[in-house]
Amino acid sequence: MYSEKKIWAASSQDGSNRIYLNPAMANRHGIIAGATGTGKTITMKVLAESFSDMGVPVFFSDVKGDLSGMCTPGRDTEDMQKRINFFGIEDFQYKSYPTRFWDIFGEAGTNIRVTVSDMGPTLLAKLFGLTEVQAGVLNVVFRAADDQGLLLLDLKDLRAMLQYVSDNRTEYSSMYGNVTVQSVGAIQRALLAFEDEGGAALFGEPMLDIRDFIRTDIDGRGYINILSSNRLIQSPLVYSTFLLWLLTELFERLPEVGDLEKPRFVFFFDEAHLLFSDCSKSLIAKIVQVVKLVRSKGVGVYFVTQSPSDIPNEVLAQLSNRVQHGLRAYTPSEQRAVKAAADAFRENLGFKTEEVLMALGTGEALVSFLDEKGIPSIVEYAKILPPQSLMGASDPSVVTNVINSDEFSIKYNEDVDRESAYEIIMAARQKLEEERAAEEEARKAEEEAKKAEAEAKKAEAEEKKRTAAEEREEKKRLAEEEKAAKKAQKEKDKKKDKVSKAAQKAVTSATSSVARSVSTNVINSVLGGKKTSAQTMAKRAATNALSSVMRSGVSAVIRGLFDTKK
Repeated sequence: MYSEKKIWAASSQDGSNRIYLNPAMANRHGIIAGATGTGKTITMKVLAESFSDMGVPVFFSDVKGDLSGMCTPGRDTEDMQKRINFFGIEDFQYKSYPTRFWDIFGEAGTNIRVTVSDMGPTLLAKLFGLTEVQAGVLNVVFRAADDQGLLLLDLKDLRAMLQYVSDNRTEYSSMYGNVTVQSVGAIQRALLAFEDEGGAALFGEPMLDIRDFIRTDIDGRGYINILSSNRLIQSPLVYSTFLLWLLTELFERLPEVGDLEKPRFVFFFDEAHLLFSDCSKSLIAKIVQVVKLVRSKGVGVYFVTQSPSDIPNEVLAQLSNRVQHGLRAYTPSEQRAVKAAADAFRENLGFKTEEVLMALGTGEALVSFLDEKGIPSIVEYAKILPPQSLMGASDPSVVTNVINSDEFSIKYNEDVDRESAYEIIMAARQKLEEERAAEEEARKAEEEAKKAEAEAKKAEAEEKKRTAAEEREEKKRLAEEEKAAKKAQKEKDKKKDKVSKAAQKAVTSATSSVARSVSTNVINSVLGGKKTSAQTMAKRAATNALSSVMRSGVSAVIRGLFDTKK
């Protein structure tokens, strides 16, 4: 309850002493611890209501689903009246508080997203449970994306970038260090497992502007931002990593303001033990750094967990405002945790802290806040005030109305998928594939052209070969025809010669006969009819000579006739 410009959180067991949290010391961080069912949630609500009343926005996660009662006035009951009377509150008012509901999955509140680039490789390595070597490769992927001007907005961007670096690992290994296929494959598998848990809903745009958490309503009361976490807590790694990102984002985005009269923003980290589960030394060092330095940004951080031992000593040392609800000790390790928790307080001589811590009932706590000088107060055995809003969950219809009337639902509920690493890499890959396809097509065309040219040359060679064969056949045929013609001509000439000779012989014979007859008649007419021996001889000689002359003349005539025929 906000009273006297301070937060009245509890009163001593007899009700005589009010215990206040000084707003000027509220950004020195704190812890609310206690076993399940001891009243940690009520303490968170009482503090959150008081911060809201003084105009300080608050963020906390709703793990069990019962914090939605912040937007509904509390109900007057007999038990509430007893508690109000115990604290002596005369003007106690039941009231609702300005509330905003957020949900990574967009089901029970306005959508919350973060970009992969903004989450960064360190938190993603924790989120994916990577080894140191694999985390180093993830750092190379982010550096390569920065060098190439490629935005990593969602998981498909990260997957595309991982594949791109793997495909070009020789180049990037020489520039940034060894990048192995095995490490990239391990990251891809972790990414796939994360997606199977529904983690893809965490990444994308529009990204949450952390300054939208730091708002007040028209009455000047700070908004209470409630992250629906009953589903998110089923993935503890996602839950803790996201809340750590929110805390880191506050540290990186908000300006330095130094010490203020009251915080600018208060952050409750419920189930804080999940944050430090399997946490590397480097990550714990980062958390310690953020917790130390975020105070100067006007942000108070309150870790809510079952036991202070859940939180590393380096972080625990920064938590000055303490509300310790009951602890149970059934084992030696639990007993040691109880003793350590008791020893963390300034001793109150009126009771034994360790004994009281084991005996605290619901709504009771050991409380120690910083005073005006920043010194922890002596521990008080106290009762926590009741909340003014509804204890428990609001009616679902009320929550739905609050969500639908939220001004940020328009800003954050529509997905935005602008050009980023995935689109650019896919476009480049498609272009490369098209170029390769064109080259392959050109290669095939060239091969086809060469094949066609070879076939044409082969056909031409075969044609020449066939033509040559035909020419040879034609020459052979012509030669054979010429030979046959010559042979026929020879035979013909032979026959002609034979006929000519026969004719010559016949003519000669006939000519001789005629010549003899003519010459005989001529001689006879010349010499007369008497045949003396001298005449006979003369006649015979004359006849022979005349026959010879006539034969020669006839033969010449015949030869001339035959030669003309030829």
